[in-house]
Amino acid sequence: MSQITKKAFAASLKKMLSQKPLDKIKVIDITEDCEVNRQTFYYHFKDIYDLLEWIYTHEASKALDGKKTYDTWQQGFNHIFNYILENKSFALNTFNSVSREYLERYLYNETYTLLMGVIEEKSKDIPIREKDKIFIADFYKYAFVGILLDWIKKGMKENPKDIIDRLNTLIYGNIEEALERYRTDN
Repeated sequence: MSQITKKAFAASLKKMLSQKPLDKIKVIDITEDCEVNRQTFYYHFKDIYDLLEWIYTHEASKALDGKKTYDTWQQGFNHIFNYILENKSFALNTFNSVSREYLERYLYNETYTLLMGVIEEKSKDIPIREKDKIFIADFYKYAFVGILLDWIKKGMKENPKDIIDRLNTLIYGNIEEALERYRTDN
């Protein structure tokens, strides 16, 4: 029952964000929309920002859907783009509010998970320190998320497939080359 209630609160917040900015939404608006009392909301979340974080960590994190290998990273990244497009008003209102950090944290976490999957796969037979793998993943994470945030900022008009294709052309082979440069047996 708890997950059903949380999902109802999430759906309510997302619906309201399609009509008004986050700073204009109150807990009472959500509880009235869900036809529950305020205590029910506070039993599950400490405030609206806690609900927002729950949405990004529990609902949105399904976007990768296991697509975090060298051959499928483009699909995984496309899933992230598609989640944002399917929840456009939610993402835009989060992006344009003081709660932007929740969207950014979601994007950084999902992109890092995607990239570490690729790096782990490609470094399987390469002796490399864990901190160097993390450094490579962080480098690409910031580049990928920067592209995503810029796309959101510009109104999400460009086709995600075109962005991913250009990104693939740009970085093709670069992760393997970076892993080779960081080998500990050189």
